Amino acid sequence: MKGSLCIAALLAATSVQAQAPLERGKYLVEGILTCGNCHTPRGEKGVLDTAQRHAGGPQVWETDEYKVRPSNITPDNATGIGSRTNEQVKAAIRDGKGAKGEQLSPQMPYAYYKIFTPSDLDAVVAYTMSLAPVSRKVDPPVYKVKNMVVDIPPGAEKPMPASAMKDPVKKGFYLATIGHCMECHTPLVSGHRDFKGALGTGGEKFPGPWGVSVSRNITQHKESGIGAWSDAEIKRAITQGVRKDGSRLKPPMGYHFYAKMTDGDLDAIVAYVRTVPAKE
Repeated sequence: MKGSLCIAALLAATSVQAQAPLERGKYLVEGILTCGNCHTPRGEKGVLDTAQRHAGGPQVWETDEYKVRPSNITPDNATGIGSRTNEQVKAAIRDGKGAKGEQLSPQMPYAYYKIFTPSDLDAVVAYTMSLAPVSRKVDPPVYKVKNMVVDIPPGAEKPMPASAMKDPVKKGFYLATIGHCMECHTPLVSGHRDFKGALGTGGEKFPGPWGVSVSRNITQHKESGIGAWSDAEIKRAITQGVRKDGSRLKPPMGYHFYAKMTDGDLDAIVAYVRTVPAKE
């Protein structure tokens, strides 16, 4: 089994290298990154309005540090990112820096994007800047403090070497990180993600048109987590939103985005999740 995972990882790495930047960027943006989950308006019952894809989301996030809405990330010059350079867009994604160098709200998960390989980051920017411009004004952010808390997952502080993609677990960690899985599945303690003490234990509530969903425990705990789930059951939950018992997951779990992932990438994520220590 281990040997087959290694072969799959090598083939997937070769496939990534063969992809053109726009193709790779589309695969990431419309898949594992779930950019549209926040940056696309929603219609009735929270259904994404694909006619205005990436033109800014409807939700409002307010904390003691900020009040923000998901911005328009189409290349519209007036209401989107069309007037920015590629380097400015990269800085926003990777470093959380606005067009004037200001710190962006960490609601934008740039803490999880520092791990981006240079080629993947270039691909994401290339694809985003190739989108059809959509004119849609979004309320500007309100920042209540100068320096906002940013929690970077351990091991994700710098770009992942391309050579690491040959290891299924490391590749899975990379994908789960840029997919900011642990942002939802790790609880906040005293205003910080408790990566050290409660990685993957879930419990965060997400209210929306779907009601209130709660992120589940994705550690290897046999009862509280997914330690008793088969690989196929984990992949079904990721791509179809169906639990081990057959019940349905609620949004904002982005399973319809994850359904676009390759089998090799899904196998790598499962390989990584299998290493997350069991905790209640």
